[in-house]
Amino acid sequence: MVVKFNSALIVALIVIGMVVSLGTNQSPESSLLGIQPAVAQRISPSDVWQQVYQQLPDLPKENQYIHKETGRVADNNTLANRLIRYHVYVKERSPIYRLDWKLTLADYLGVNEVMYDTTYPGNDTLRQNPIDGDRAAISRLNRRQRDALAQALVNIFSPNQRQNTNQPSPSTSTTPQKPQTGGAELLK
Repeated sequence: MVVKFNSALIVALIVIGMVVSLGTNQSPESSLLGIQPAVAQRISPSDVWQQVYQQLPDLPKENQYIHKETGRVADNNTLANRLIRYHVYVKERSPIYRLDWKLTLADYLGVNEVMYDTTYPGNDTLRQNPIDGDRAAISRLNRRQRDALAQALVNIFSPNQRQNTNQPSPSTSTTPQKPQTGGAELLK
């Protein structure tokens, strides 16, 4: 019984020591176990749409809809704004993964999940539900434009990955290389 108590006490002291040392050696932005907080939590989806249009100025704005309460054109209620709100809040997909954005674009193209008028962003604040116009705008984009849109959104929501993707990898060279011969010789 005394042996169990002592070993349990020793284990408890080791765990407490580890927790204290982990807590003192980390930056304020990291958690107790060294896991960084999600980047998406630091970026407000309502602010991202402007950055999308900075990176993709040819993306249709689709902001001609009239606000229900003011009766004025809702200039800030854009396609990018609604796309982001649909992705993050309606579908609850992660904004940092390219595949998730591809799934959302597939929703707009009618080849993935059904989009419902009642839950589409803007339905409750605009006189006309913009879902049909937004789906038509996305369908007019070619594959390259949709890929650029998905990549721009990932880059905006995860700036750390953007820095890594813009720089060529060390093994990638832009100068032509002479083909290597004698590959089997290299194995000896």
